[in-house]
Amino acid sequence: MQSQQYLQQRRKLAAAFLAFIFILAAVDTAEAGKKEKPEKKVKKSDCGEWQWSVCVPTSGDCGLGTREGTRTGAECKQTMKTQRCKIPCNWKKQFGAECKYQFQAWGECDLNTALKTRTGSLKRALHNADCQKTVTISKPCGKLTKPKPQAESKKKKKEGKKQEKMLD
Repeated sequence: MQSQQYLQQRRKLAAAFLAFIFILAAVDTAEAGKKEKPEKKVKKSDCGEWQWSVCVPTSGDCGLGTREGTRTGAECKQTMKTQRCKIPCNWKKQFGAECKYQFQAWGECDLNTALKTRTGSLKRALHNADCQKTVTISKPCGKLTKPKPQAESKKKKKEGKKQEKMLD
């Protein structure tokens, strides 16, 4: 009797093992039957970097304007494009409209040249503009005479009038 039970257990174990093998084979063939998705192709563009011209104002020498960009490459779809831009009207245009400088205070007047100068260091350059690191500007000194202290003379006049009124 024990031998019959032993044989039945062995048959059940063999059937379970075969079922397990069958399931593994079925899963493997199902995965093999699926189409493999092609990996996303990384587009390698042989287009160069955009090179931008200076901003050209629409009217006057500051305000809204446009700039043109170009790039090179054999298979580039777009080699030229136009972009809107703006030139601030308060920037010192003698150093380039796309270069902004931080200026120091005006220096003392040079009596030989009758000019005073100050230097500015580059604060910001728009759109990769080619700007000088430091710039120097000068302007005429103006009058060299001392201004009259008007505030003090007015105060004295008022005080004098108050005293006159008090005496009267």
